[in-house]
Amino acid sequence: MNIYVGNLDFKVNENDLKEIFEEYATVSDSKIITDRYSGQSKGFGFVTIDNASDANKAISELNGATLENRELVVNEARPRKEF
Repeated sequence: MNIYVGNLDFKVNENDLKEIFEEYATVSDSKIITDRYSGQSKGFGFVTIDNASDANKAISELNGATLENRELVVNEARPRKEF
């Protein structure tokens, strides 16, 4: 399952994101979305967890949790819109 993680502090990196979710499930991938020109984080990212029940548990546990003094927004990612 692909999980959206929003309201991230700009200092949070992909390893930090993976470590947080590893407490709940095995993470197969983590990605912080960055600006293509400046390389600055856009404040959100995605985590992939293969086991759906573990992914749902991580979502329910981490949505609203605090990281770097910011309240995380965690939910199942919606598919990208094709243009």
